[in-house]
Amino acid sequence: MNQLTLMGPRALAENGAGVLPGPVDIVIENGEIHNVRPAGSAPPVGEAIDARNTLAVPGFINGHHHSHENFHKGRYDRLPLELWMNYVRPAKPLPLTADDVYLRTLVGASQALLTGTTCIVDDFNASPVLNREHVEAAFAAYEDIGIRALLGPTLFDVPFHRSVPFIEEECSVDTLASLAPAKATPPAEYLRFVEELAASRHPRSSRVGVLLAPSAPQRCSDGLLRQVRELADANELPVIIHVQETRLQAASAWHERGKTLFQHLDELDFLAPGTSLIHAVWLTPDDIARIAAKGASVQHNPNSNLKLGSGLMPMRALLDAGVNVSLGTDGCGSLESTDMLRVVANTALIHKLRGEDYQRWIGAEEALKAATQGGARALGLEDRLGRITPGQKADLVLYRLDAPAFTPLNDPLRQLVFGESGIGIDSVFVEGVQVVSEGRLTRLDQRDIARRIEQAMGRLRPAIGEAEQFTENLRPAYERIWARCQGLPLAPNTIPARFNDA
Repeated sequence: MNQLTLMGPRALAENGAGVLPGPVDIVIENGEIHNVRPAGSAPPVGEAIDARNTLAVPGFINGHHHSHENFHKGRYDRLPLELWMNYVRPAKPLPLTADDVYLRTLVGASQALLTGTTCIVDDFNASPVLNREHVEAAFAAYEDIGIRALLGPTLFDVPFHRSVPFIEEECSVDTLASLAPAKATPPAEYLRFVEELAASRHPRSSRVGVLLAPSAPQRCSDGLLRQVRELADANELPVIIHVQETRLQAASAWHERGKTLFQHLDELDFLAPGTSLIHAVWLTPDDIARIAAKGASVQHNPNSNLKLGSGLMPMRALLDAGVNVSLGTDGCGSLESTDMLRVVANTALIHKLRGEDYQRWIGAEEALKAATQGGARALGLEDRLGRITPGQKADLVLYRLDAPAFTPLNDPLRQLVFGESGIGIDSVFVEGVQVVSEGRLTRLDQRDIARRIEQAMGRLRPAIGEAEQFTENLRPAYERIWARCQGLPLAPNTIPARFNDA
């Protein structure tokens, strides 16, 4: 039996609203928290680890990431989603090897661990042709580095360009033909693959597991969405899906369907507990009521929404309605980072721009709860993740209380949310295994990862540049589409998500 005791840390309370008043001992057995008791009240169980003068917090759950964007880090800025997306999903896929995918996956995973994240959700682009070796390479990366991960091959049966409004009016026949993949794996094969993976990589029994990742309602037929819901229910798998991230998406849905995409999903009986609606920036009160009634979660990515100018979702209105909110970073092609400390801080900051009643602004404790308990509930894993209490997985981060962010120590929770940058991290544990010690990965060499990635990029940069040039040729048409959609009306009562120029 694997046993250890963290001796003497301060710890986040089980409800996530504050820090326990005195130090505790956290007893861990077989990767789970077995006991949380007053420090020194009993002899240590198993290995004793001196954790005095640290703060123990549940590891962050990064509810949304795209590892396939990691090689595009730092290449784009000042672009809205619709003009940016073709750069990181090029019409001609990059010539990647399985080792490239392995290394690419480690980019996000390593930064996540080093900044206090113990679980990451990877919406993994495996299109247009499913390469199982590439998916297994990503799984292997997460296994080797020691993080908890849920990976879902992106599912869709409407090609990305066909989901863009006015595309046939703004692009020539030849351009449309150039955007269509020469070969594509049928969606049914992706679904079979996920079902096969669920037998050996179910997230309730595997540290590195699988989930279902339909891309978005506009990129999935109703038939595919129904199949996803049926497969998720039959196998008790979490589901993630992008919904109304941008004004363009919200306006074009209303223009084409006469309903919001949330209403459409509700009518398909797609909304359910364990289902995360990614972004959900542009909402109506009716949308919020539907989400709340069905027990689905909203997956909030504030930093990505800021970088791409998508807008500010109404977090207070969602919480007031009883909607669970989780947090994530989104992909490194848009944001450059899997640092959840920045996400948590910004969640507690930018929502103070909405509403005049300062007592109802989003606070530090709500942001931290969304990054821990909210993330666990979104994945249907609230009985296993997100809290420091017996029966939970021992996914924990120890922050040094003598670090600058906590000096002088007044309110540890607020100082963690608003002040910590990661330099104060002493240790990170996933299922009771120490995967970060004194700011370094314990299972892989970060410098070796960086060296190997630079070698791979030496070969891949010309292909990335060629793909970007192809996308540049599409820019005029996509800019016309974007401009046209700015003039489309939104559903009545849509909650504003952006400031007017005035």
